[in-house]
Amino acid sequence: MRLTTKGRFAVTAMLDLALRGGKHPVTLAGISERQDISLSYLEQLFSRLRRHELVESVRGPGGGYFLAKPLADVSVADIIRAVDEPIDATQCGGKENCHDEHRCLTHDLWVGLNAHIYEYLDNVTLASLVAKQDECKDKVLQDRRTSKMTLAA
Repeated sequence: MRLTTKGRFAVTAMLDLALRGGKHPVTLAGISERQDISLSYLEQLFSRLRRHELVESVRGPGGGYFLAKPLADVSVADIIRAVDEPIDATQCGGKENCHDEHRCLTHDLWVGLNAHIYEYLDNVTLASLVAKQDECKDKVLQDRRTSKMTLAA
């Protein structure tokens, strides 16, 4: 089981949008440059995100994307589902036919893992990811101040 590039890039792009969103729309070209994700790939992802009403677009000069919902109302699971990214630890895709067309012995184990993964991802919101980024920035600034004070002493 693994999360593919589609899901990872969608979450990364949405976090970039969350960090830079505000009064002005954020361009996909800007996200592409900052996150090193192909523009055409972002266009595909944002088309799906728009259909799932996670983002809104503004056309024309100065256009781009806004988040369609408050940060606290968008979970990582919402983003992954919007781009049709299944997270499934079973070999059978939940069809119970992975062992010679029969259910394997460990099917319930993997189904339970799927449930825990989605529960975790449902509880991680863009708001919490933005807060974590802010904490990291604050720590870096504090470390820089401490280093300057040490050098000055």
